[in-house]
Amino acid sequence: MNVRLLGLVMAFGLSIPVAQAQMLQPGLWELTSSNMQVDGNQLPDFQMMMGQLKTMLTPEQLAQLEKQGINMGGKGVRVCLTPEQVKSDSIPLTDPQSGCQQQITERSGNQWKFRFSCPKAQGAGVATFASDREFTTHVTGTFNATGLKQTGSMDSQAVWLGADCGTVKPRA
Repeated sequence: MNVRLLGLVMAFGLSIPVAQAQMLQPGLWELTSSNMQVDGNQLPDFQMMMGQLKTMLTPEQLAQLEKQGINMGGKGVRVCLTPEQVKSDSIPLTDPQSGCQQQITERSGNQWKFRFSCPKAQGAGVATFASDREFTTHVTGTFNATGLKQTGSMDSQAVWLGADCGTVKPRA
């Protein structure tokens, strides 16, 4: 997998909107992505890309990701949300040090529209909440992972796996 694919996955894939306390359950969540495109070209399957990423990273790099609350397991990326994070209006699914900001622009029923801005990516999306244990997002935007501005889009699904986060540490 090249750097720009990783940039798209990290910029868009973790740009999940914040949610209010009554919208999500605390515990272990798994995020998967599909229909990823860059400049109109379909990217490889998310699970294939995650498998390649796991083989490219050293054990030390994987341990560092886990310290940051990112665990690659199951079918995607797993994150742990504490009850305190769910009760706040700011659930940190992205690295707090990343410089990314998100803003809900419209709430209508079970759909929320949002914008995000990161140092090397910006865009907008829609989150659709099926329940407090599952939601999907569609994100479009631009990113600059390697010095070349590109456009991209992707769909994501987040599924609650249970109240026990096991070995996955919450994001700080």
